[in-house]
Amino acid sequence: MAKKNEIQVEEMSSGFNAGNFLKGTKEEFEKVVWPSRKQLVSESAAVLLMVTLSATVIFFVDKFFAWAATVVFR
Repeated sequence: MAKKNEIQVEEMSSGFNAGNFLKGTKEEFEKVVWPSRKQLVSESAAVLLMVTLSATVIFFVDKFFAWAATVVFR
C-alpha cells in the first residue's frame, strides 16, 4: 500500500517539464496517419459540397417561412 502512495506523491510533485512535454508531443505526431493528397482533396470536396447543399436548403426553408409569414400576417 505504501508503494502506491509513494508513486502518487512522485507524480503530483514532479510538476511541468517542458522537455518531457515536447518529447511526448513529438512521439504523438509520429503516430499520426496523414492522408494522401487524393484522399485530402476528395474529402475536402465532399465537405464543401455538403456545406453548400446545407446552406442552400436552409436558404430555401428560410425564404419559404418568410413568404408564409407575409401571407399569414398581412
